[in-house]
Amino acid sequence: MESQLTESEIKDLAALWYKKLDVHAPMVEVLPLLAEENVEMKFPEATLHGLADFEGWYQRVIRIFFDEVHRLKEVTVKINGDSADVHVVVEWQASVWNPPAANSARIKLDADQTWVVKKSPPTGKAVIAAYIVNSLNYHEGSARL
Repeated sequence: MESQLTESEIKDLAALWYKKLDVHAPMVEVLPLLAEENVEMKFPEATLHGLADFEGWYQRVIRIFFDEVHRLKEVTVKINGDSADVHVVVEWQASVWNPPAANSARIKLDADQTWVVKKSPPTGKAVIAAYIVNSLNYHEGSARL
């Protein structure tokens, strides 16, 4: 019988997820944080179904954004049996260069998100099964996506 999800392991998952995004970690380090089956991710620019969709999206965005910093502001966990609904607010800062601009621009925003976290059957670890960006709240003076 697999163990129950805990709030601390979900918060650890969120912290690890953003650490991996900040350093543009290789897929072999990022994919184990996602559910192997039926993972769904909704970003402002795309809805992704499955790991292959995520990999294509990830490979694109790590070539667009640089000097990324994610800072968790809120992780609120509601455990419902074998899954958890998680409200996440993360401050995201990133630089982007849009040719032929002379300089890069800095994006600073708070992303309001809803996650569903489950246990991975093969590993028993908490993984992201659904990841929905509800809204992007830009800081004053921020560049826009």
